[in-house]
Amino acid sequence: MRGDGMVMALRRVGAMLIKEVLQLRRDRVSLATMITIPLMQLLLFGYAINTQPRNLPTAVLLQESSDIGRSILRAMENTRYFKIVREARDEQEFDHLLQSGAVLFGIEIPANFERDLRRGDRPALLVAADATDPVAAGSALAALTTLTRTALLWDRSIPESTPPPFEVRTHARYNPAAVSQLNIVPGLLGTILTLTMLIYTALAVTRETERGTMEALLAMPITPVEIMLGKIAPYVVIGFLQATLIIGAGVLLFAVPIFGDLVLLATLTTLFIATNLSVGYTFSTLAQNQLQAMQMSMMFFLPNLLLSGFLFPYAGMPDWAQVVGEALPLTHYLRIVRSIMLKGSTLADLHYDAIALVVLMLLAMTIAVRRFRRTLD
Repeated sequence: MRGDGMVMALRRVGAMLIKEVLQLRRDRVSLATMITIPLMQLLLFGYAINTQPRNLPTAVLLQESSDIGRSILRAMENTRYFKIVREARDEQEFDHLLQSGAVLFGIEIPANFERDLRRGDRPALLVAADATDPVAAGSALAALTTLTRTALLWDRSIPESTPPPFEVRTHARYNPAAVSQLNIVPGLLGTILTLTMLIYTALAVTRETERGTMEALLAMPITPVEIMLGKIAPYVVIGFLQATLIIGAGVLLFAVPIFGDLVLLATLTTLFIATNLSVGYTFSTLAQNQLQAMQMSMMFFLPNLLLSGFLFPYAGMPDWAQVVGEALPLTHYLRIVRSIMLKGSTLADLHYDAIALVVLMLLAMTIAVRRFRRTLD
């Protein structure tokens, strides 16, 4: 009898196993998610993530043009940490390139540098760094310690001396003490808003469908756009309250400064919230149930977390990863919130990222409305 009971139990478990396998085969979104997320994590961590970024965008300001200056610039590029992409005409443009985020480093070779070098006066090479991301700036600045020994190695006209013939003066701007909270807290603001806004709205349409209230909603004299705006609007307010709470806690608990315009920060934060809500609403029109909506949200959140520059330096990622990162709302918002809070940047400095958020929001809204109309047909 005992053996018969065990056999029957195994049969029932086997029947339930077959049922789950068949159900999983029908739910292709869940099955694809189980396979895709581990593969995505492997590719991102294996190829895209680099904790020691190289070829960081750098601007130069040449107060004089000389062979020695060019030798020093080549030596800096040979460290593979610096990639000279811009040449500033004056100090104002030099400062603007750093403040706008166009470059992460600025190198200034002052006037009479070569003359002072040949006289043995030990002139100073000036290096300014955008230290809003201490990880990206720290490794590159550390590489400058060997520059004075290697830059003029082949220039026999410069006598060997101890100490070295010139010095490198570094200035870490916007976060000179390399306080990690100044980088992490603004990043957490964007990360938390991305996760919560995606999940809230990804469940919006699927919840109505599963509860059976979608038919009553569709019977009302209301357009798909009006439905979407009505569902998104409350979450914009919730997201704004979340942002206010996080920023307030960052200022009070972690002494994170706000050098920029609060109105501009609030406006662009609202734009970022609306963009994520639009993406989440798109997922809700694609998913057949709440589980699928949640899985789509997590698949979108993962690259946002890894490729936006929140956890790992954005400039150190390969080109293909940066292309993917440019298509993610969090990438642009991190630049915006860090620049406004730590640099005091204006809309003129941030117009590219603001336009990118608008484009992403409109694209997501268009897809969501078209998908929702298709469900009506």
